[in-house]
Amino acid sequence: MTLPKRNERARRRFARRGRTRTTLALIAAVVTAAALVTPTAAAIPDPAAAPVGGGRVQSFWLHWNNTAVSDATLAREAQRRGYVVLNAWEGDLAARFKAANPAIRVFVYKDLSSTRSYACHNGVDDAHLPAGIGFCAAERDHPEWFLLDPQGHRFEYSGYSGHWQMDVGNTAYQDAWAKNVIASARAGGFDGVFMDNALFPCDAYHEGVCPAKYPTDAAIQDAYESMLANTRDDFVAAGLKTVANLANARLHAGAWDAYTEHLDGGFDEWWLTFGDGDLLSEYPEGWSRQVAEIASNEARGKMTWVQPHFSAGAERPYRYALASYLLAAGGRSAIAEIDRTDGYGDASPWHAEYDWDLGAPIGAYRAVARNVYQRDFACGTVVVNANRTDTAAVTVRVDGTHTDERGSSVTSVALRGTSGSILRKRC
Repeated sequence: MTLPKRNERARRRFARRGRTRTTLALIAAVVTAAALVTPTAAAIPDPAAAPVGGGRVQSFWLHWNNTAVSDATLAREAQRRGYVVLNAWEGDLAARFKAANPAIRVFVYKDLSSTRSYACHNGVDDAHLPAGIGFCAAERDHPEWFLLDPQGHRFEYSGYSGHWQMDVGNTAYQDAWAKNVIASARAGGFDGVFMDNALFPCDAYHEGVCPAKYPTDAAIQDAYESMLANTRDDFVAAGLKTVANLANARLHAGAWDAYTEHLDGGFDEWWLTFGDGDLLSEYPEGWSRQVAEIASNEARGKMTWVQPHFSAGAERPYRYALASYLLAAGGRSAIAEIDRTDGYGDASPWHAEYDWDLGAPIGAYRAVARNVYQRDFACGTVVVNANRTDTAAVTVRVDGTHTDERGSSVTSVALRGTSGSILRKRC
């Protein structure tokens, strides 16, 4: 449930101001050079590490808001989603999903970072909690587990009343959290645990104020790595898979890999598109960082769930996100869009392209122009232009005649910045 960092829009404003002062001669020189410059090595994966599979889309469903699920909806979604995340009190629903499709993997939601005071009544914690530690139990037995600001006050998440931040670096908290979560997951018949709020900045949910114990981003990240590492063996021994919400990992070099080293997968809550007109282009903390999350996890045998944000019917962000996903996806990655922050009720829309089969990938994706990428499949081609949204179209020729998303026969595609295309061909 992490919000996106606001510095993305600020970065774009700064870049626009800078361009207005550039001379025409310099613009011409840059444009000429751009045709000859290839992206950095970090943006292009090792072809030898190309994941197996990836020609078909996998999707997931985050069902946290207690919306009703009819028998017809459950039967349909159980067959076409690879993963579903439910609340701890929805064990009966988990059983219904698994009965409808034994292959689906059902996870239980648990917050790594907070305890919830709204789940405590008359001094007693609810039987089924959205966190690993009950507020009443912590208040009574372990007040030292509450994280404090420099003035000694507890942190309540800004915008999320009743969420109180806990000290994830405290080993006693870690042990109790893992013990309680494993017991809850087993009791509900879940296959794994979705760990919300594996945070990276020390001022997450309280901008500008860091905990006294963890005054820097590096310090808070060390605390989270400690928690994930120290509880890893417990979850493995229990036979439970773990996926954590790693939103905004792209802003912290190496953080995605550092956290997922102790997990079975990662979820990026804000992936590439933050709204219909707010699309992430390539820059050091941009497009390639987020696509690399998928590539890295695939290479290490881990799951990746990505969530772009856009409204229903918004074609450009949809195609940009889906094409970018297909550039790196293998057999362990999944995508599902959302149209509003924390809209975790009904299942996300199912698109026609989700049923396409592009066949086996022919290697990893590659650069075909500056910040323009292509991946070939046995039965299709995917192309993405990750340049800025306001840049001109780049034409990319493909091998042979393909069918585009509108059913037209094409031998090339012209893509503006932050756009993508998924093409099929006979095979």
